[in-house]
Amino acid sequence: MPIETEIKFRVADLAALTKQLEAAGFRLETPRSFESNVLYDTPDRQMRARTEILRIRSYAGRSTLTHKRLPNDRPGDDRHKHRVETETRIADGGALAELFLSLGLVAAFCYEKWRTEWTDGEGHCVIDETPIGNYAELEGSSAWIDRTAARLGVDPAQYVTLSYGRLFEAWREEHASTAQDLTFAAIPQPPPAR
Repeated sequence: MPIETEIKFRVADLAALTKQLEAAGFRLETPRSFESNVLYDTPDRQMRARTEILRIRSYAGRSTLTHKRLPNDRPGDDRHKHRVETETRIADGGALAELFLSLGLVAAFCYEKWRTEWTDGEGHCVIDETPIGNYAELEGSSAWIDRTAARLGVDPAQYVTLSYGRLFEAWREEHASTAQDLTFAAIPQPPPAR
């Protein structure tokens, strides 16, 4: 089973990060595109209790089904997030969503972002513009993540290993928000600075 290893970090200046990636030899893999994600679970959230997700993602004109869970043998590395990830492209996300609903699953959480993907041929850096702030993810081997983070000026103390769902929960608590989903419609955005 493939193990996904990644970290996130907050991004204060998107343009500056883009210049750093270009200077570090990254090439644009997918231009900025809207992404919508729906997590499915049982009504009593059994998958969440097991730290698993079942997700339908729509991004850049394609749909993907993903299942993630903790590895059976947890790596001794706590600085990075490690998950067993099984992923496949699907032809019709809407039809699969209907199938999940008919099997008794529910749409438990929705989240959206604008995503831009970069690669250096060894790993990936994705830039996510979310309703609660901008983040970048480095995905690759642990050694590659640490080397790349250092090249980008990201200190290991800045590593974030939380999912977007967990980041949203923390944001909701901090802002006393009643929003149920991490979507642009649910979370009003401030007007652009002039």
